[in-house]
Amino acid sequence: MLSVMFCFHVCAGEIFELKAELNSDKKEKKKEAVKKVIASMTVGKDVSALFPDVVNCMQTDNLELKKLVYLYLMNYAKSQPDMAIMAVNTFVKDCEDPNPLIRALAVRTMGCIRVDKITEYLCEPLRKCLKDEDPYVRKTAAVCVAKLHDINAQLVEDQGFLDTLKDLISDSNPMVVANAVAALSEIAESHPNSNLLDLNPQSINKLLTALNECTEWGQIFILDCLANYTPRDDRESQSICERVTPRLSHANSAVVLSAVKVLMKFMEMLPKDLDYYGTLLKKLAPPLVTLLSAEPELQYVALRNINLIVQKRPEILKHEMKVFFVKYNDPIYVKLEKLDIMIRLASQANIAQVLAELKEYATEVDVDFVRKAVRAIGRCAIKVEQSAERCVSTLLDLIQTKVNYVVQEAIVVIKDIFRKYPNKYESVIATLCENLDSLDEPEARAAMIWIVGEYAERIDNADELLESFLEGFHDESTQVQLQLLTAIVKLFLKKPTETQELVQQVLSLATQDSDNPDLRDRGYIYWRLLSTDPVAAKEVVLAEKPLISEETDLIEPTLLEELICHIGTLASVYHKPPSAFVEGSRGVMHKRLPAQGTESPDVGNAAGGSAAEAAPSIIPSQGDLLGDLLNLDLAPPTTTGPPPPTSGMQMGGMDLLGGGLDSLISLNALKGVRQINIIIFYYKLWRRFSYGIFYPQVWLPAMKAKGLEISGTFARRAGVIQMELVLTNKAMSVMTDFAIQFNRNSFGLAPAGPLQVLTPLGPNQTIEVSLPLSTVGPVMKMDPLNNLQVAVKNNIDVFYFSCQYPISMLFVEDGKMERQVFLATWKDIPNDNESQFQIQDCHLNSDAASNKLQGSNIFTIAKRTVEGQDMLYMSIKLSNGIWVLAELKVQAGNPNYTISLKCRAPEVSQCVFQCYEAVLKN
Repeated sequence: MLSVMFCFHVCAGEIFELKAELNSDKKEKKKEAVKKVIASMTVGKDVSALFPDVVNCMQTDNLELKKLVYLYLMNYAKSQPDMAIMAVNTFVKDCEDPNPLIRALAVRTMGCIRVDKITEYLCEPLRKCLKDEDPYVRKTAAVCVAKLHDINAQLVEDQGFLDTLKDLISDSNPMVVANAVAALSEIAESHPNSNLLDLNPQSINKLLTALNECTEWGQIFILDCLANYTPRDDRESQSICERVTPRLSHANSAVVLSAVKVLMKFMEMLPKDLDYYGTLLKKLAPPLVTLLSAEPELQYVALRNINLIVQKRPEILKHEMKVFFVKYNDPIYVKLEKLDIMIRLASQANIAQVLAELKEYATEVDVDFVRKAVRAIGRCAIKVEQSAERCVSTLLDLIQTKVNYVVQEAIVVIKDIFRKYPNKYESVIATLCENLDSLDEPEARAAMIWIVGEYAERIDNADELLESFLEGFHDESTQVQLQLLTAIVKLFLKKPTETQELVQQVLSLATQDSDNPDLRDRGYIYWRLLSTDPVAAKEVVLAEKPLISEETDLIEPTLLEELICHIGTLASVYHKPPSAFVEGSRGVMHKRLPAQGTESPDVGNAAGGSAAEAAPSIIPSQGDLLGDLLNLDLAPPTTTGPPPPTSGMQMGGMDLLGGGLDSLISLNALKGVRQINIIIFYYKLWRRFSYGIFYPQVWLPAMKAKGLEISGTFARRAGVIQMELVLTNKAMSVMTDFAIQFNRNSFGLAPAGPLQVLTPLGPNQTIEVSLPLSTVGPVMKMDPLNNLQVAVKNNIDVFYFSCQYPISMLFVEDGKMERQVFLATWKDIPNDNESQFQIQDCHLNSDAASNKLQGSNIFTIAKRTVEGQDMLYMSIKLSNGIWVLAELKVQAGNPNYTISLKCRAPEVSQCVFQCYEAVLKN
């Protein structure tokens, strides 16, 4: 207590001394005092008590002192808004000072002070500074408009600052142009539909003229702006490329990448038979190669961008393979990225030197790098068919080294080679089987099991090999269990008389002794197939598999186009669109490369609009596929009918094949396919209701909507939120012209397309509609948070209702956080944001709970056991970029769990807890 009081008195004494020095008549003493205040502020001491004394020091001609005072003001104005107004008169006065440095300093500081009461006083000085005779003041004022817009957008629009900012693009000074472009781009990002940067050939010409004279960061702003422009034709595109190309030789790597981005985009519009097109490809290679001579961190960023460029245009770097060969002193993250690019550039012309390098890498000491090198050899075999035999020979040599992790990785890639080239390299199976006992990694064990099951008829002791895996079935990972189940079913279909007991054993383990729903479901499907129609089983399980291709690891084309438009940004390093990792990015506009033959600058916008309208028509097609499956022509009803869905739960005592062994040859195949359709239909129904995926609620009763009854629920399928609606007409008239609209809501849910009711809804008819939803609609906080207000229109009237969606629908698939990031984020979120809840009467162990939660995109980051209590650390990412971190405590024998949730938006914690409770208790 005494030490705390002593520290307090020391601080109080120090502040008293500083106060006396700040009010001194001597200018030097006053300046030294302000320096001491800034030094204390920098190390985290609270010197806000000196606010009035520091403000009094503003009345000075000394530029250094004024800068220090302004720095103090920017830091404390938000906590002392009433006192900050005292400085307004000085700001206004400084904005008219003869010294342009002081004028710029004043307007910059006023823009940085985020206090609403001050912003209204800022308008007039800012207007004068935007038209100041000195370019330094004008460029500072341009950035200030963007800062002011962030504080009060409506004020900026009302005062006409945006129009003034647009006029500055035509300014004679290149730095003013660059800052005006930067400010407009910043504002346009937060308002993507505002069309602030209305670029045309005249304004583009001015930007290109300024490009040669402004600073390197100014060049980046201008190049990024150019990348958003869509040329009218290939001639204009070529003209812009010619004027941007000199930026490729700039010393700043950010300028080089921005120039590459512009050229990659505009090349789309150039005819490939044009001479200039070939010249441009040659000019792009040297600057990209030069980036690889920088320090490792810059190399990594360059390599991630090159990875995208090579996927789009491999011809740019096809002759530069050697620069991607790994050096002994490269960090592991650079090595792995180089390896990936080597595979992408591999061709028949260079495969010999690539394989020689990869074989060398496979003898390194770094385990992760060796694994990647072995896997790369397999990718070469799949990509370059002429090299496949050589790659298999290299892999066999590596297996002979008997290095455990090399052997396991080699087996995994040989499985892929078998998929690519069936019935070609099966002679190596004997060698693989010799190493069976050394396999301890799930992926390698699963690969070996697949090989044994796929080629069971060529392996004499296939049943013994698979039985050896079956002995520890419950200790295997889910991946191995699933593969083992399928492999034994394949073996049975190939050798039915010898393996009946084995298949009964694995089906019993999968369906009766397993807690894993995926394993259980697959077991039931196989059991019903084999019991009902073995011919259909043979056609399904032993069907010819599609050949795998080298393109399986390529980025999806539309995403690749968007990432090319973001070269030189974080998106190109993460290989994710900005909307996936930027919080509050619901206004982010998705960018696309221009189509060849574009004829006007408006086509880009039109294309964007049509794409936005066309996208929803693609999403429902998945729902249509499910609808087709459930509406199969199932033959007329009979008195016996197919077995009820619950019968699968009671099949333990039945003869597995039910006399179906002879029918392996005799039954008609077509009948078998029809039977499998029936089985899948009932299985789908059973699964939907037994796992609680589809429980519709009545949202709008018929008595409140003139005979229209609406019930429904929400689901998330393949990353898309679906609103499942059931519309019933209980009126006497036909209903048509359906449409739907949502009110603003907490998470920006909005229909991603029109309500697809394609036929009139007659009296006493019911129709099911799946409406895909997006999360880029307008936002307004609702109470409760997950409340959704809906309006549905038809030819009779407009009807309104509200419903609540489970917040788990917003949990995205890439919500698994890295361990280190999790720890740092948990520490960074204030303890006040932590909420604790109890989940009662839950009888799952920690592993089962983790598996169940992962199905709802709640990911386990780590697990540790403390005094018999399992602690699960989990992460969730919502569609709007908000992260929720959780700690789940599970005590063996105790049905009550404790869960702690941490989030920067603590209001979502209650909804997330309800989601946990619903998932774990369902």
